[in-house]
Amino acid sequence: MTVDAIVFEHVTFAYGAPPSGATGVRGIGGHSADSGPAVHRPVLDDVSFTLPEGEFCLLVGPTGAGKSTLLKAVNGLVPRFTGGDMHGRVTVAGRDVRGATPADLADVVGYVGQDPLAGFVTDEVELELAYTAEQLGVAPAAMRKRVTEIVDLLGLADVRDRALAQLSSGQRQRVAIGAALVAGPTALVLDEPTSALDPTAADEVLSALHRLVHDLGITVLLAEHRLERVVQYADSALLLDGGRCTAGPLGEILARSPVAPPVVGLGRLAGWPGPPVTIREARRHAAPLRKILAERAGTVARGTDIPSAAQAGPPLLEARGLTVDYPGVRAVAGVDLAAARGERIALMGRNGSGKSSLLWALQGTGKRSGGTVAIGGADPAARRPGERRTLAGLVPADAADLLYAETVAAECAGADEDGRAPKGTCAKILDDLVEGVDPGVHPRDLSEGQRLALALAVTLTAAPPLLLLDEPTRGLDYPGKAALAARLGTLAGAGHCVVVSTHDVEFCAEFASRVVVLSDGEVVADGPARQITAASPMFAPQVEKILPGWMTVAEVEAALESGDD
Repeated sequence: MTVDAIVFEHVTFAYGAPPSGATGVRGIGGHSADSGPAVHRPVLDDVSFTLPEGEFCLLVGPTGAGKSTLLKAVNGLVPRFTGGDMHGRVTVAGRDVRGATPADLADVVGYVGQDPLAGFVTDEVELELAYTAEQLGVAPAAMRKRVTEIVDLLGLADVRDRALAQLSSGQRQRVAIGAALVAGPTALVLDEPTSALDPTAADEVLSALHRLVHDLGITVLLAEHRLERVVQYADSALLLDGGRCTAGPLGEILARSPVAPPVVGLGRLAGWPGPPVTIREARRHAAPLRKILAERAGTVARGTDIPSAAQAGPPLLEARGLTVDYPGVRAVAGVDLAAARGERIALMGRNGSGKSSLLWALQGTGKRSGGTVAIGGADPAARRPGERRTLAGLVPADAADLLYAETVAAECAGADEDGRAPKGTCAKILDDLVEGVDPGVHPRDLSEGQRLALALAVTLTAAPPLLLLDEPTRGLDYPGKAALAARLGTLAGAGHCVVVSTHDVEFCAEFASRVVVLSDGEVVADGPARQITAASPMFAPQVEKILPGWMTVAEVEAALESGDD
C-alpha cells in the first residue's frame, strides 16, 4: 500500500501576523511584529495536493510565486518562524505539522535551504553529519553506522574529515543533504539546491537525489529556477502561480506553466506533441526542423553575433599576468584578458575555478598578488574607492551586499552622492531597469529581480565603463533572465563593457557574444560564444544540443518567421 508522504489540505497562508510568542521580530513586509502589521494577500491560496512515497516532484512557478514559502510550510518553518496567518492542514508521513517545530519533525522531513553554508552548525563534515543524530539521542554505535552509510550514499568518503570551509559548493550541498538525511526522514525538501553550482556539480547533486528516491523510497520536493537541469530526474510537478497550486504529470504541468525550460518552448514553437521535456525526447522530433533551419541559416541575424574585441576597437580593459593567491591556494594564475567597449563576456568554469577572484581583482578592491590591470589606462587598485567606482562597478553574487539604507529612496540618494551624480540619477536608472519599485520599501523586501536591478542602478550611477556581475541570475526565472540579458545588451550597446560570471548556460546563450572559460585559475578557452559553447557538452544550451548551430528559441523563431515573409 502506497503511503502519502506529503499532504496539503486547503492550505492558505498570508504574511503579516507575528509568529506565536514572538515580539519585535521584523516581518517579511519590513514591519516590526509588535507594530501590528496588516495581513497581506495570500501567498498560498487554498493549496491542496498529495505526494506519495518515493516521488521526485519539481515545484515550478515564477519568481515571487511563493515556492520557498510552500517548502517551509512542509516542516513548520512557516508560520512558526516567519509569522503570518495560516489555515488548512499539512501532514508529513501522517503527522500533522501544525504545532510542531522543525526539530520535532526532523525524523519525517529534512529541509535544505538555498544557502547550505548558512545552515551548518559545526566546522567539519563528519561532525555536521552527526549533529542531528546527537540531538535526537541516537546511540553512538548506531550514529557511526548511519553517518557512514550516508557518506557512502552521497559520495563524501574523500571529504569526511575535511573542514566545511574547504569544500566546493557541490560538496557542501551534498553535506547539507546528508545532514538532513541522518534522522531518516520520509521526505526531503530542497530550495534551489543547484543555484550556486556549475553544471557538473549540479548533476552530481541531482543524481544523488535520484538515488535517494529510487533506492530508499524518499519523497523529494524540490524548487529550482534552472528547470533544464532538473526535468530529466522528476516524476511529477507542482505549478504555483498567483497563490494557486496545480499538480500533475511533469509534461502536462510544464506545457501550461508560464516558466518552462527552452526545450519546452522549442516544442511549443515547432508544434511537437507533448511538448517534449527532455533533450532526448526533443531530438526524436527535430529532423524536419533541422532541415528547414539549414536552408535559412544565412538569412537570420543571430542575437549574440556581435563584433569581437579585435573588431570592436581598442581595449578598454587590459589585464596582464594577473595572479591572486590565498593561503595554500592560487585562485588566479597569470591571466591575460583584454576587452573592448560594447563587448558582452560570459566568464564560465567550475566552482572554484577563480571566476569571482578574477572579477574582484579586475575591479580593484580584491586581492592581487601579481600582474597589472588597466581600465582606460588607469589602475583601479591605485584609486580611492569613490574614484574606483567610476572605472569599474561590480555587482556581487548577493546583490543585497551593496544595499545598506533603510529604503529604496535612501539607497538611490546615497548612490547619487557617492557617485557625484545629479540628484535623481539613480532613481531614473532604476526606473529604466524595472518599473514600479516602491521608493519607500526596504531594499531587502524587494523581489530577487528588483533587488538586482537596484544594485545594478546603484553601480551604474557612477557611470563606470566596465561593468562586472557575479552570478546575477540566482533567484531569477526565465522571463527575469531574458529581461536581464536585454538590459545588459542595451548597456553594452551604449558603450559599456559587460563581464558576467555565470554557471547559467541558458543565460549565457541569451546574453554573451564572447565566452572565457577558467579552470584552476587559468584561461583554457576564449572565443565567440557560439563557438565555445557548441564545443562543450557542459556549457552548450538546450537548443544547441537539439539544433546544432542555434542557441535560443528566439533565434529559431526568427528563422521560421523569415520564411513566412
